[in-house]
Amino acid sequence: MATIYGGYTGRVLKIDLSLKKVYEYPFSDKERELYIGGKIMAAKILYDNINEKTEPLSPDNYLVITTGPLTGTGAPSSSRFNISTLSPLTNLLTSSNCGGSFGIYLKKAGYDGIVITGRSENPIWIEITDKEVQFHDAKDIWGLKISETQSFFGDKCGKLVIGPAGENIVKYASIFSDERAAGRAGVGAVMGYKNIKAIVARGNNTVNVHDKEKLKNLYKDWVKKLKNHPITGKQLPRLGTAGLLSVMNARKMLATRNFKYGQYKDFEKVSGEYLAEKYLIKNKGCITCPIQCGRVVEVEGKQVKGPELETLGLLGANIENSSLEHIIRWNYVLDELGMDTVSAGVTIAFAMELNERGLWDCGLEFGKIDNIEKTFEDIAYRKGIGNLLAEGTRALSKMFGGEEYAMNSKGLELAAYEPRGAVGQGLGYAVSNRGGCHLNGGYLVVLEGLALSMDAYTKKSKAALTILFQNLMEAASACGSCLFTTYLFIPKYLLEHPNSFLTKVSLWFLKNSSPFVNIINTLPGKFFKFNVSRLPHIRALKYVTGMNMNFGILKEIGERGYNLERMVNIKRGINAKDDTLPKRLISEYQDSRDKRSIVPIEDLKKDYYKIRGWDKNGIPSQKRIKRLRAFGG
Repeated sequence: MATIYGGYTGRVLKIDLSLKKVYEYPFSDKERELYIGGKIMAAKILYDNINEKTEPLSPDNYLVITTGPLTGTGAPSSSRFNISTLSPLTNLLTSSNCGGSFGIYLKKAGYDGIVITGRSENPIWIEITDKEVQFHDAKDIWGLKISETQSFFGDKCGKLVIGPAGENIVKYASIFSDERAAGRAGVGAVMGYKNIKAIVARGNNTVNVHDKEKLKNLYKDWVKKLKNHPITGKQLPRLGTAGLLSVMNARKMLATRNFKYGQYKDFEKVSGEYLAEKYLIKNKGCITCPIQCGRVVEVEGKQVKGPELETLGLLGANIENSSLEHIIRWNYVLDELGMDTVSAGVTIAFAMELNERGLWDCGLEFGKIDNIEKTFEDIAYRKGIGNLLAEGTRALSKMFGGEEYAMNSKGLELAAYEPRGAVGQGLGYAVSNRGGCHLNGGYLVVLEGLALSMDAYTKKSKAALTILFQNLMEAASACGSCLFTTYLFIPKYLLEHPNSFLTKVSLWFLKNSSPFVNIINTLPGKFFKFNVSRLPHIRALKYVTGMNMNFGILKEIGERGYNLERMVNIKRGINAKDDTLPKRLISEYQDSRDKRSIVPIEDLKKDYYKIRGWDKNGIPSQKRIKRLRAFGG
């Protein structure tokens, strides 16, 4: 379907695996205006095609791969693409973002996205070019690990592949493009169920833009701002996301011993600083990314991707392991197997606590690391206890008990941020559409201690700020941009002068900002017809697509997307009772001397629902849905 807008090829490919037929999926310019691309575009496709009876592991489930309009235009940090589906781990909509090259090559092949339904009778790999789509027998590559599968296809093409974990339907299997993972909630299990080992894209299509000259100048200025910002220009290049671990430990935000504590006595041994000092070979980044936050380390004589924050925290402090050398190797092993390090780490920690409490004699113990690598292999191939661990923490708690310390929300294991040290982040985990996700939750922890020092325990303004951040991050992701680019929203001065009078005043304002922020959250976008220099995405979208774009339109696109994903999950049976956290985090004080050190989830939810325009059951009001035109029209 042709388009008048730049940044798009104008075509979405639909593949019916059961029939081995291909079609063009209709997606209009009106839909592009409302949903932009990426995860929001995918949410609309899923809303239109799945219902309460659709099983994640069934031919009827849709696997939707989408790019954003900035993808392939050379925008800084814009190689991102999205994979959405119904998760076999949570039974809800999930979206997983990836920084590999596949999205760029998919556009070269002439498509903005792929919609996959049905199931192949036998394992296959799919080749997509600007001329045709072909189905190939995958018998020669079925069973291969991630790097072996990537190598099979050579260079000069985009590759999406799964490893043994995906083939064996591990509920938190990932999909890989290059070394980057679409990691969370089992998208790799869906691909494995559908008997797709790999999808390869190549072609010579070019992405047209609306105003090439203005875009060139904007991108130059955008890169300059990223390089001059304290986080994207200094902290992330120097230490990567791993640099956050020491800060989290100091702020009592580092998940330790299955989230029982917020600090780990040996944190320095698994910190980003120690990684940089002892093991870092060089930095690496995604295509078009000036930040270069990736770490390159050595395993088995090969230079490979190093562990990021979540892996360091959840395979370090959270299982009481202080061996960084082991974490580096485990990170490589899990990537090769095609498995999410977050869910794997949290599931292992939960099993350790079950064992400690006498509920499951699984042989896993806190601080004992000699059997961890074998356990990961057993999970990927579903052998022994690995067959049960492959189901995740929620399923294990139903088998053995311990639900109050099974660290998940809506079935998705929590990230490494201990929310009793950052209650706004706790709210985000609880209301996140895909479950215990720090990013879909709004990442308020960045204000609560990681970058700024807003009161981490106060309830004031936390719901309002969570909603604002969720909406803006949804929009940035949908346009094809890395979420790290939204760090520009935090003024450089506040980061460089944490003890200044202006910074203290700003933090006081943040704490009391709810009335102001809620003007932005609740008024229609038409009241905000201006640009925000700290969000270059606005002008980038305008110059790339030719659409009318301003702050109001952008924030409303994000709000529309967030509510649309919520409506997909409501079809799946979600309501207010599911927007919660494990009992440990909402009723057990992290510090018995500090009565603030729990997540006051019900109070925060009440504020959140009211601002979102959701009723007491967590369902968006018809008035809000109509205003957002969430379903088109």
